[in-house]
Amino acid sequence: MRRLRLALWPAGLILGIAAEWGAWTDDPGLTAVDLATGFVLIGLGLVAWQRRASSAVGPLMAAGGFAWFLGNFANWALYLHRGPLIHLVVSYPSGRLRSRLQWAVVAAGYAYAVASPLARNDEATILLALAVCATALRRYLVASGPERRARASALGAAVAVALVLVVGAAARMTGTDADRVVLWAYEVVTGLVAVWLFADLLWGQWTQAAVTGLVVDLGELGDAGTLRDRLARALGDPSLVVGYWLPSDGRYIDEAGRPVQLPPAGAERAVTPLEQDGKPVAALVHDTLILADPGLVADVASAARLAVSNVRLQAEVRSRVVEVAASRRRIVQAADAQRRGLERRLRRGAEQRLARVAELISDSGPPLADVAVGLDAARAELREFARGIHPPALVEGGLAAALTELTGQSLIPVQVEAPSGRFPPAVEAAAYFVCSEALANVAKHAQASHASIRLETQGGVLAVEVADDGAGGADPAAGSGLRGLVDRVEALAGRLRLDSPPGRGTRLSVELPLPEASGTGLLATDAP
Repeated sequence: MRRLRLALWPAGLILGIAAEWGAWTDDPGLTAVDLATGFVLIGLGLVAWQRRASSAVGPLMAAGGFAWFLGNFANWALYLHRGPLIHLVVSYPSGRLRSRLQWAVVAAGYAYAVASPLARNDEATILLALAVCATALRRYLVASGPERRARASALGAAVAVALVLVVGAAARMTGTDADRVVLWAYEVVTGLVAVWLFADLLWGQWTQAAVTGLVVDLGELGDAGTLRDRLARALGDPSLVVGYWLPSDGRYIDEAGRPVQLPPAGAERAVTPLEQDGKPVAALVHDTLILADPGLVADVASAARLAVSNVRLQAEVRSRVVEVAASRRRIVQAADAQRRGLERRLRRGAEQRLARVAELISDSGPPLADVAVGLDAARAELREFARGIHPPALVEGGLAAALTELTGQSLIPVQVEAPSGRFPPAVEAAAYFVCSEALANVAKHAQASHASIRLETQGGVLAVEVADDGAGGADPAAGSGLRGLVDRVEALAGRLRLDSPPGRGTRLSVELPLPEASGTGLLATDAP
């Protein structure tokens, strides 16, 4: 950026002399004023760019100066300078547009400046001048404190520019021969506006206004981007680096966790440390000219310190939330794993031994027949118990097979539509127990004649819906079953909704996120 500014000095000088060379003999006085106005815009703009790099006023002023001279080479560029000039007075002192009204007026100004027929239209000139004044007045009225004092300069500049444009347009519309006087006035006013804004930027209320704008930028919660992005935009330094201090490691890192090396003293990059209670919390690595004013350094550091502390607190809260969510998922997954392990041990251990005892008793003859019947009943109860802990069909055949087996035990017809593919074990277990608990509630309370279970995958989510045509009026707070389901579903970052209007049946809907989409075809069965 510094090399660009240095290169623009000779470029502006050469362009200005070339632009006015041919016109010098026609009207030396007007040519001298025209040359001086262009040089004032370019020179003061480049100095402002260097001294107040956090503001876009300098680049806008310099752009207006270059466009001022370009108008001497081509008719289409005659009014080109008015685009940056309108942008300057509307956005001063930051040079950045903060509202839709500002964007609209500045966009209209650039369109007006580029389109020569429109710029030559007196009615369009008057309307644009009034819009610029109204925008500057509104910005002044809504501001307060130091920022309002800074915007008073912008309002004065806007009124001066608008006044000379309106007077010139009105003179042409009324046929008054005042072109030479209006042109002199326009060039003098343009140069004086540049001098006034330059002086106010360097020695006026810019420091306080800049800090006010910085605090506003950092406090806009809806603003997109990281803290570094907002700081860079507020200070006008795209290369800004924010390093966060890690006391445990004794080093700085950025928001992505990468190490940040602070430049040594005397380097082209400056370092502004941020401390709290005498301890480092962060550091800003920026252009040396960004925070050249010591007062601005202290105020910016104070504003940024609050923002950094806020970001660190939010990051810590988010980290805790993530840890809690991960802990809940691990608890659910561990419980499901324990259920599967217990079911396997019961089925492969106690049940098999009981089955062997039953065979031996059967081989022994009629005297032990009653004992065999009791053993068979115990085995059946043991299987039901194991199925309640974790159904074997869910492990062996998947969710569709387990739901088919579940609905086969229902006392009312249940229609099942479920993907035939497999899902993560925790998701399958959650979906199964949601359906199991819902069907148990239907049997106990709904007085329904028909129920349905429908599962489908939508955008990485397994959607589960259990509906019946019963009495409705279900209350999720009335029993522990639904509350347990809510805990299980939310532990997997899912959502559970219950719609149960009295007399209109009940609909239980659950959404379970899937790490990977799975499941293809649909398996539809009817179980009486």
